[in-house]
This record gives sequence, C-alpha cells and structure tokens, in this order.
Amino acid sequence: MHLAPGRLSSALSLPSSDTQLMTRRRWIADEFSGNHAALIGAHAEHLVRVLRARVGQEFDIATATGVRLGRITKVTDQRVEFELGDEIAAVEVPNNTLLLAIFKFDRMEWAIEKCTELGVSRIVPLVARRTDAHLAASAAKRVERWERIVRQAAEQSRRSTPPEVLLPLTLKKAVALTASTRILLAEAEQQVTLKHVLQARSPSSDLLLAVGPEGGWAEEEVALFSQAGWTSASLGNTILRAETAAIAATAIVLSELS
Repeated sequence: MHLAPGRLSSALSLPSSDTQLMTRRRWIADEFSGNHAALIGAHAEHLVRVLRARVGQEFDIATATGVRLGRITKVTDQRVEFELGDEIAAVEVPNNTLLLAIFKFDRMEWAIEKCTELGVSRIVPLVARRTDAHLAASAAKRVERWERIVRQAAEQSRRSTPPEVLLPLTLKKAVALTASTRILLAEAEQQVTLKHVLQARSPSSDLLLAVGPEGGWAEEEVALFSQAGWTSASLGNTILRAETAAIAATAIVLSELS
C-alpha cells in the first residue's frame, strides 16, 4: 500500500482522562503498514460524509498487530489515511462461538449485530430442520453482508477485531465442531439452566453455544446434539424469540466469563 508521508507530533499520545479515551471512535483498518493505516471505499466514505473527517482528527485504529492512536493525514471521498502513534490496551474477547440457526434475515441480523457488541468471537450460521428453505438457499450469499454488520458493530462497541463469520453449516457438521464446553440452548430442557452449566466449566475454556430457529429445535435435532456429547440448557420458563434468546444467552455467557 502507499500512504502519504507525514510526521507524528509529540501531541499524538494517549489522553490522561479515561473519559476521553472511551469517547474516541474506533476504526478497524482496511490497510496497514508500519506506522500508517487507511480506511477505503464505503468504510472511508462513512467517516468522510457522515462524521465529517478532517486532517488532524484522532481516532483509535485497530490493525492486525493491535490498537493504536491514529491521526488523519489525508482525506478523500474513498480513502482516509492515518499516521499511527501510541499503543492502546485492547480488551481480549473470550473464545465464545455462537451457532445461530438461520431465521428471518432482518431479525437474525439484529441478533448478529447485538451479539457482536456483547463480545462473541465467532458466528456460525447453520441450517436447521425448521429453517425456511428459501432462507437456507440464500444464506451463503448473505455472509458478506453479515461480515459488514459485525465489522460495524465491532467498531461501535470498541472491539479491536470483529467476530469471524463462517459459511452456513448443516446440522450434522455443526454438531461435530469441538470445544471444551458445548451447550445446546433447548426449550425442552426443564432442569438445567445455562447459568448452571457455565458455573461448572473452567472460565478459560473455549465454548460453543447453539441457538435454534423460529419454532425451536426438532426432537431429532436435540437427540443428534445429545449423541454428540452436547449439554442441553434452558434460559428459564418463558418462550423467547430466536433473536432474543441469542442475545440473552450471549449476555449470560459473557457475564459468567467476566
């Protein structure tokens, strides 16, 4: 990549106030080399047109090597360039994978956005028995859009990296995924709560959490998870919509891990 040269003045350093640090917007760089980074395309256009970017403004810039303070050195409609300064401590995201059965895309995308803000590290869409056929057929084409959603949500919530979004999996492939703890969120479970399962695991272990589609898991799907060694858990006596269950379960997981 080529970036315009420029010197970083001594003023480019961390503010002494925690409040200032938390109010500074964070961006995940599209390009990065040495002490330079850039946002490009629609990513840059949002900063230019909506937030009125100008040379000299400072933002947190996340790159492959961490988060650093960045000062804008050049602005065009499709490109914003930064010179990078001090490193900024980044919060480590627990290894928490959300397996989300595919349901109506508008509501599913809302769940993806909010679970990203909460702190999932990976999102795996999966095709369940009760997933509408046209949604299952279209899901792979939505992955690029979901990647944009998680990137924007990660920046909004000041994460240094967005969660990985995998291509949709069949249920048989999904149940074969491995982790130290594998939890199936199931309405049929009457005794074991999600919180109970989480309290029995090691806080540092990796976790898979599977959330079903509209209408819940079919009986044979629950049996398939059980045969593969997954633990069923409940969120309680109420019946939640799929997106509500995903967000509530993710919040509980992150609360127990913190």
